[in-house]
Amino acid sequence: MAEKKEHAGKNVKRESSLSRLFSYAGNFKYLSILSWILSAVSALVALVPFYFIWKIMNEVLKVMPNFSKAKGISTYGVEAMAFALLSMFIYICALLCSHIVAFRVQANIRSSLMRHIVTLPMGFMDKDGSGKFRKIVNESSAATETYLAHQLPDQAGAVATPIGMLVILIAFDWRLGLLSLIPVVVSFALMGTMMGEKMKQKMNEYQNALEEMSSEAVEYVRGIPVVKTFGQSVFSFKKFKDSIKKYEKWTIAYTKDLRMPMTFYTTCINAVFAILIGATFWMVPGGKDSTFLVNLIFYIIITPIITVTLSKMMYAGENNMIVEDAINRIEAILNIKPLEKPNKEQSPKDASIIFENVSFTYEEGGRNALENINLHIEEGEQVAFVGPSGGGKTTLASLIARFFDVTEGKIKIGNVNVKDINSVKLMEMVSFVFQDSKLLKTSVFENVRMGKKDATREEVIEALKNAQCMDIIEKLPNGIDTVIGAKGIYVSGGEAQRISIARAMLKNAPILILDEATAFADPDNEANVQKAFSKLSKGKTVIIIAHRLSSVTGVDNIYVLKDGRIEEKGSHKELVEKQGLYSHMWEEYNKSAQWKVGA
Repeated sequence: MAEKKEHAGKNVKRESSLSRLFSYAGNFKYLSILSWILSAVSALVALVPFYFIWKIMNEVLKVMPNFSKAKGISTYGVEAMAFALLSMFIYICALLCSHIVAFRVQANIRSSLMRHIVTLPMGFMDKDGSGKFRKIVNESSAATETYLAHQLPDQAGAVATPIGMLVILIAFDWRLGLLSLIPVVVSFALMGTMMGEKMKQKMNEYQNALEEMSSEAVEYVRGIPVVKTFGQSVFSFKKFKDSIKKYEKWTIAYTKDLRMPMTFYTTCINAVFAILIGATFWMVPGGKDSTFLVNLIFYIIITPIITVTLSKMMYAGENNMIVEDAINRIEAILNIKPLEKPNKEQSPKDASIIFENVSFTYEEGGRNALENINLHIEEGEQVAFVGPSGGGKTTLASLIARFFDVTEGKIKIGNVNVKDINSVKLMEMVSFVFQDSKLLKTSVFENVRMGKKDATREEVIEALKNAQCMDIIEKLPNGIDTVIGAKGIYVSGGEAQRISIARAMLKNAPILILDEATAFADPDNEANVQKAFSKLSKGKTVIIIAHRLSSVTGVDNIYVLKDGRIEEKGSHKELVEKQGLYSHMWEEYNKSAQWKVGA
């Protein structure tokens, strides 16, 4: 399989869309070239039958009105049919070659994208939205397949046809031929106005608007259950509606810009017939020149090919802009910097975690999400990150597993910089239990075994027992082989979290990060989840991110984050006595809890 060639930023801009596509084709690009040649030959052969049509017309006019004396008409007809069939056969061969190349290029693009995506920081998908990347991987790669399979061979034919037409138009009657070319020249000039840099920019705006609308649509559909539950339909629809309005604005602007050029273009390409009829009265006032009349009728028959060819060339220009934009979007993902590989791989000595002067800023810029973070978590220590929303709790925990790389400073596990730890080894060191449990649409067994791919069935069942999941398994129709999600059984948020805990137990990583892991659990599930946490946390370095302060009162240390900084540090008792931010949060939390109980 052809690998993606490395491109320096400046060089990429200078390369044509075609050469960039061919970088994915390998030796198959020669099949594409062959398809162009065959398509061009097919287009030229397709013109030959018109010569035999002219011969038939000439023969008929010679003997009229005694048509029975006409000779060779059937022969000319058979020859015309033979060349028409030959043209079709050659064109089919051209499409066969182009489709082989197109499928190979599309497969290589998608595999290149997916191989590159797995090397990127784990947080990049959440940042940009899955809808955007789904559209690029699926639709942009599909656009290149359509371009190579159909549009590119047709372009070769569209270029060859005018060459053959020029020979025919001049050969039979040069005067009529030159007149037929006038609309062609004018149409080409108008086509240029519709295919310039301004239109390329408009096409880019269109794809941006479509991409945004696609992403917002995906996110809106995903949130429909929450929207319906909390009656926020109008508010939640606003972003989706705004993206639709943005797309509408582009469409109207694009249509207005093309309205006049397109009107003149359509008029010109269809003006050949009128010019030829007008020429008849000028060149043959009496209309008695039979040879001229034969040629005139022949030109009236053949000139519609000019219209078809020009239309193909116009759409070819539009297709070129579409595929160029698609390649730019594909390469925008391929140019995202992957995680740096260690220059010299090292193994952590233990499961301690150190943050040294860590600052982090998202690519969008603005203020630091984290600023000058210094903390030391001992092996086996249990700590909690708490604080107001947007304070940097989840970001801080994510940096440990290199969801993103720090902007400044160092993060060490076992006194080794996480950048010097092999990515596979790093993932073996860290387990996550997320607020939104990440379960795949497969069986419970396969979901849990993701924690340890070579785990036996007995090990999976033991992990499920330790995670307090057996009550879930007992009510499932096929036990641990029951499929979860689409076309399967749905589980509650608390049940999904317990299954996620079973997966983390099976993985048995020395560092455990719990990100709001009880957020969606009902009271009954929360009790089971807490029991599971107790077993899971034994002997591990544990980081808990929580809004429910009651769940972190027993940890060794609590770090209070606000605006990307550590405001306070200490045990629950120490922080309450300090009468600072944590003490205030604790008071408010207890008031809220009492209100709920009173309700």
